[in-house]
Amino acid sequence: MTMKDADTLDVIFENFLCNTPIFKDRNVLRHDYVPGKLPHRETQIKFLGMIVAPILRKERCSNIFIYGKPGTGKTAVMKYVLKKLAEKADELGAAVQVGYVNCRLAGTQYRVLTNLCEILRTKIPFTGLALGEVFDRFKNVLDKQAVLFVVVLDEIDEFVKNRGDDLLYELTRINESLKNSKISLVGISNNHGFKNLLDPRVLSCLGEEEVVFRPYNASELQDILWERAALAFQDSVLSESAVSLCAALAAAEHGDARRALDLLRVAGEVAERDGFQTITERHVRIAEERIEHDKTLQTLTNLTKHSKFVLYSVYLLGKANVHSAITGDIYEVYSELCNEIGSPSLTQRRVSGLINELDTIGLLNARLVSRGRYGRTKKISLAIPRTPVRETYSKDDYLSMLQNFTPTCLQTHGLKKS
Repeated sequence: MTMKDADTLDVIFENFLCNTPIFKDRNVLRHDYVPGKLPHRETQIKFLGMIVAPILRKERCSNIFIYGKPGTGKTAVMKYVLKKLAEKADELGAAVQVGYVNCRLAGTQYRVLTNLCEILRTKIPFTGLALGEVFDRFKNVLDKQAVLFVVVLDEIDEFVKNRGDDLLYELTRINESLKNSKISLVGISNNHGFKNLLDPRVLSCLGEEEVVFRPYNASELQDILWERAALAFQDSVLSESAVSLCAALAAAEHGDARRALDLLRVAGEVAERDGFQTITERHVRIAEERIEHDKTLQTLTNLTKHSKFVLYSVYLLGKANVHSAITGDIYEVYSELCNEIGSPSLTQRRVSGLINELDTIGLLNARLVSRGRYGRTKKISLAIPRTPVRETYSKDDYLSMLQNFTPTCLQTHGLKKS
């Protein structure tokens, strides 16, 4: 770093420290913050409290499955209820343990089980053990501790979709082999049709209670934002119009409270960087643009390996001026990418399913086009700018190795520069 760069940073830091702060505590607006009050979720809190209450009498409670769109308060409410349960259990001297695992982040059965072992203060090697051995260690350490263990599996629908329901089946059957401890499961799903993914054997073992979280409306989102704003911001820095706009934008996207909070936090950061002492609608609009860009990058990063290959195939077809590809075109490029990287390819039917999934989440645009007496065909193109795809996958473990690879089927088209 040059002296000039250092001087520039010194000026930035000094200006920041000299400005009157807008925030009291910006962490209050982040997703992992569990507030002391959850507006408009009193009914769900009471119902969940009644379900888990038997634990305080050292009795296992029913398994629970919670459904709702992202940002409807599912995780926050469950964490709040279990936090209160743990506090009451400590007060009564009841042996209760709560474990939370985000299954999407854990990614594999091995990692879910090692996370649960760590919650029980037992270290498991990051890799190297057979899955059955890890499960046996988990079961043994759990039984030695003689506790009622409430296991929360967040985003369980994504895990089952990608990894199957074997782990869920084992966890629903584990109480049969435990002598001193018992497990109650809490599954949190964004997919209301989650149970359709499960084997009948798993369904028969669940015996679950179900709680559905409806989306927030704009008025409810405003209440949530003002509650958090009182803790997050200094007095009189937040305009009513900014809060109304955050709520309206989030309500239009399925009543997502996390999006509303993100908009408010980033709007505050934009105002703070620009030296403003009031957060206005303009700052919210700038925040909306930045969050949309970041959300696209996060979505691209979290795709499965083969979904990335399919999306990258469409990207390469676009570089070769094939802007409305058919499934066969994509599959041909995809197959060559898999071959180059040494990965077995999926069937064309499965790739067609991945294209539909990518269309559903807004990364691809797949539209049916009439071909007259020849029927209809699906034309597929990128639904997002090319730059995020290039930026994200240049850093990807697999796709970064394909940066200089041109599939044979595209060489006649002549790939243009990005």
